[in-house]
Amino acid sequence: MRERLRRMRTLCATLLLGMAVTGCGSGSGGDSKAGSPTASGGTTAAPTASVTPDPQAALKAYRGMTAAEAKAYRTGSEKGTDLARYATLDALGQTRLDLARMKEAGTVVRGEVRHDPKVTGLDMKAQTPKATLSDYIDLSKYQTYDTRAKKGIPLPTAQPLRYLATAAAERWNGRWMITDFTPQGNRPC
Repeated sequence: MRERLRRMRTLCATLLLGMAVTGCGSGSGGDSKAGSPTASGGTTAAPTASVTPDPQAALKAYRGMTAAEAKAYRTGSEKGTDLARYATLDALGQTRLDLARMKEAGTVVRGEVRHDPKVTGLDMKAQTPKATLSDYIDLSKYQTYDTRAKKGIPLPTAQPLRYLATAAAERWNGRWMITDFTPQGNRPC
């Protein structure tokens, strides 16, 4: 019985260590600090620090996501970007759909999209801390480029050059991840 219990502890410790090393179950791309192994085959818990409100960290994650998104749009591919480092699958859905459409149409983006993000809400007392952000997106320097015809494509005349976007972020294992991104092109500013 003791041998079976020892094997179960070893198996559990191995599984926990494997999850910590690969980032499985963390949702953060493996950025968490794993506990350290002990001589008995278990793990010691990583020390927990109190979480203080830091809207700048949520803004940094959002800016990282928008910079990686811009890189993807310039090349027409997510490869070589850090999109998955800053955003969850839900938040990346529209970007991936845009990239698929761009590939089919043979287009990429030239110029730049300007952002003016602000944290509009912060809940650090929740079990998973949350932030809400708003961003005024400026398309005045943006251009879709047709790679087959080798020419720029003008924006639709009804497209506002400045509009609002909202985002939600959660703090997972010590770092912020964008969990939702909603451009609101129908809300010019």
